[in-house]
Parts: sequence; structure tokens; C-alpha cells
Amino acid sequence: MEQARVEWIEAMQVPVRPGGEGPVIINASCSFLIPLNYPGTVEVRTFASHPGRSSFLTHVEMRLVGDERIHAEGAAKVVWMDTRTGKSVPLPDHVRAEVEGE
Repeated sequence: MEQARVEWIEAMQVPVRPGGEGPVIINASCSFLIPLNYPGTVEVRTFASHPGRSSFLTHVEMRLVGDERIHAEGAAKVVWMDTRTGKSVPLPDHVRAEVEGE
């Protein structure tokens, strides 16, 4: 789930690495509904809610490729933070537009 979220954020041209301003997960959850057995290829679908000043919620659905049933679902709150100060900062405009679907 986290790997899919990182790839989604990096697709917005935001490097996810320590230092400076960027996304930080402040809480996360995952519920497994149907076992995901090895071997298998998992498809992860990520959705985002309407953003606030410095944060947005994500919802994730995980399926086995070829099976439309949801095997697991999860959520996380993403906060944009200045990692040097530990304080939240406003979402960059291009990230806000992507999360809002513009």
C-alpha cells in the first residue's frame, strides 16, 4: 500500500525522500478482507479526498489481478511537512490540483 502511494506521489513530480518539504504519513490502516496468497500480482487503486490546507486522506483498494473482489482496503492521512522544523506547510499547488482531480 505504501509503495503504491509513494509511486503515485512521485508521479506528481514530488521526490519522496528525507529532507525539506514533502509528504509524511501521520496515520495508516489496512484491513484484509480476503487472503492475498503468494504467488500473485496485486493491483492497488489509490483514491484521494478533498485536500485541506496541508493534508489529504487517501483510500486504497487491493485486488489480485484478474479478480475484481477487494482483498484488502486501507487508508492513510498524508500531511505536507517541513521535515526540518516538523511543522505542516501548505500543499504545493500542483499537488492540490492533482488531488482535486484537475
